[in-house]
Amino acid sequence: MRQRKTLSALTTAIALALSAGSVQANGFNIGDTDVTFGGYVKLDAMYTDSSDGQIATGIGRDFYIPSLTPVGGADEGGTFDFHARQSRFFFKTTTQLENGKTLGGHIELDFLATAGGDERITNSYSPRLRQAFITYDGWLFGQTWSTFMDLSALPDTLDFIGNTDAMPFARQAQIRYTSGNFQVAIENPETTVTPFGGGGRITTDDNATPDLVFKYGKKTEWGNWSVSALVRQLAYETATIDTTTSAFGLSATAKILLANNNDIRITATTGSGVGRYIGLNTANGAVLDGTNELDAIDSTAFAIAYRHNWNSQWRSNLVYSMLSVDNDIALTGAGVTKTTSSWTTNLIYQAAKKLMFGVEYKLANREVESGLDGDMHRLQFSAKYDF
Repeated sequence: MRQRKTLSALTTAIALALSAGSVQANGFNIGDTDVTFGGYVKLDAMYTDSSDGQIATGIGRDFYIPSLTPVGGADEGGTFDFHARQSRFFFKTTTQLENGKTLGGHIELDFLATAGGDERITNSYSPRLRQAFITYDGWLFGQTWSTFMDLSALPDTLDFIGNTDAMPFARQAQIRYTSGNFQVAIENPETTVTPFGGGGRITTDDNATPDLVFKYGKKTEWGNWSVSALVRQLAYETATIDTTTSAFGLSATAKILLANNNDIRITATTGSGVGRYIGLNTANGAVLDGTNELDAIDSTAFAIAYRHNWNSQWRSNLVYSMLSVDNDIALTGAGVTKTTSSWTTNLIYQAAKKLMFGVEYKLANREVESGLDGDMHRLQFSAKYDF
């Protein structure tokens, strides 16, 4: 019912806008505001086989999440999954203001990683908010990609992220200012903690200060590069615990253009307490010690991707990605992740400018501090229509 109401509201809004303004090739106009919309429809079909247990039904079966590769279990055979949940839709607006400046707006939805229907009959899934922000005179206010990440470093893969082990990846509310090649932002904070001796993740939401990000990026004749710095506070407060510690991270990326429109994409990140910013929160930001004080967890990550165009319609990518976590096992226990890594290769057919088909193979490995490890093999087929 909720999905029908949401889609009905979107349809009504579009109809009212079209009746009130003028239609354009890529959207419509209402007074001083231009509205464009777009997105894509994507089908993913995946066969997954894990060496040490089966990935539970849920988000880890929709795309690769390094921390969910099973270790220490028994091989339970392969699983096959279809889904279209990555499909998305967005609206963008630009308004010419009376002061001569431009006001921009963006709102974007998809259906990935949301609660809702099961796979028995209707596969109905609730839409989720991906991005919602406004831009004005160099400022951005709202939810979008963290300033700490660089979208140009994402590889050309069928998997949702591709270089997941190493990629700084987060969307969150923020205030960002851009001046030329320089950006500075304050972003929504969140601390994730490993209990003393190990155990389930604690998500605290106790931070008193926002995360602070500085970024400098530049385009050159050979491609583009960026360097980002993250400074944050980690905090945990209960009736008996009140502790904070400082954390930082550094990330460098580059996209190097080669002949025939081929390219190499590199990302390298290191820091203390980076936590949820790398590898989809494979490692927490900190661990509690024996006196209930936070101790930041160090981690380092690296990824490299090569994109090769065979001709105007066929291309392939080879991606390596890794994450190494420096745990103090006297505090975290031996069950936490020590390393994750993955290799990805694909063959993509661009049937038309807006129509793509592809097949991809991923081999992933996760090792925990006790020495147990496990592999995941995934074969994926995708069909995607951009509009």
